Amino acid sequence: MRARAAVVCSVADQGVAALTNILVLVVAARLSTVADFARFSAVYLVFSVLLGVSGAYTGQPLVLRRGAGDETRGACRSAVLLTLLVSAVTGGLLAAVCVLLPGETAHALTMLGLVIPVVLAQDTARYAFATLHAQHLALAADTLRLVCVLGALALQPHGAPAARLVLVWGLSALPALVLSAAVLHRRTAGTPARLRPLLRKGHLGRRFVVEFGVGNATSQLSVLGLGAVGNPLVVGALRGATTLFGPLNVLFTSATGFGPPLLGRLATDRLRVRATAALAGLLAITAAGWATVLALLPDSVGRHLLGDTWPTAAALLPATGSQYAAMAVGTCGLLALRLLDPRTTLPIQVVFSLAAVAFLTGGYLLGGVTGAAWGLCLGSVCKAVATWTRVARLTRRAEQGRAPFSATAVGSGP
Repeated sequence: MRARAAVVCSVADQGVAALTNILVLVVAARLSTVADFARFSAVYLVFSVLLGVSGAYTGQPLVLRRGAGDETRGACRSAVLLTLLVSAVTGGLLAAVCVLLPGETAHALTMLGLVIPVVLAQDTARYAFATLHAQHLALAADTLRLVCVLGALALQPHGAPAARLVLVWGLSALPALVLSAAVLHRRTAGTPARLRPLLRKGHLGRRFVVEFGVGNATSQLSVLGLGAVGNPLVVGALRGATTLFGPLNVLFTSATGFGPPLLGRLATDRLRVRATAALAGLLAITAAGWATVLALLPDSVGRHLLGDTWPTAAALLPATGSQYAAMAVGTCGLLALRLLDPRTTLPIQVVFSLAAVAFLTGGYLLGGVTGAAWGLCLGSVCKAVATWTRVARLTRRAEQGRAPFSATAVGSGP
């Protein structure tokens, strides 16, 4: 598949996947009572965490592989099989525990346990197709899933309980999984599935899971903590402002999750670093442009989007827009590090996630909600500087003949 077509299909696939998640919540909100939608949202949050852990452990190490030989094709088959097996065990335990608990939320979690192998295995297949440079197949499967999930939910009656919606949502991914499994089986025919390399101590997925936990949980918990001990409006204002930048989160996810196979086509590390730097500039300009568009929105449109939260969120747009521009640079820096030496990203994530919490707290103490937003921005700027400083060091080391740790070497092994 040509590089330009692969880029288009990869971005389109991420757009379809994000659109599916958004429309699922929209349709569920329209079908449910307020209480049932709250239960559905809580269950969907649990799913989002499991999805992030699964992608970090199996998907992200997979896309760092280079080449399309038997070893890579076997790794793709192994990743999907491991996801299916582990999610079946996890989902079975979740369902077994929740079926004994009272309440509608527990019932909905039981349904999640039953369908989680389907949705997680289908997501891992997307990473496998990206690794095999077949992004068009991931796009086809995700488009099929979008059509099936919307069609299935549209047939549900108004007032359907959360458990029923969760079950329908999960089972609607089955056609996409069957399609992905059939095509992947043909693409990886003749290669053995080896699960032991994915479970050994040195597997990169373990580090990426920690990164996912640190990078996502730390900032979320710190914002909630400020709301608990300080002003509860902090949570709504910061969450409202970041919600407006949702489309950029899709682009950042595309870059880190599905960028390595595309950049891996370039001949040398120097070319890959240059391409990643160009991507960082493009995403930063996009973030600044999006922030400008949001700042120019009439108040009536803003209130339609966020309701009464709009005035406080709008006041944070300069800080949040600057933060997302810095995040674009930092995200691409982490992407470059994963291509050069994937073991260097965890210390940076840990140190600067904790630094962001300190800046957030200090900013709030000095300047209230606006200060907190600028504190988050400062944390993102520091992480961006640190990542690209590390990239420069690794690049110089490679040019001096001391090649950095190889991502391909991590993926190989008995």
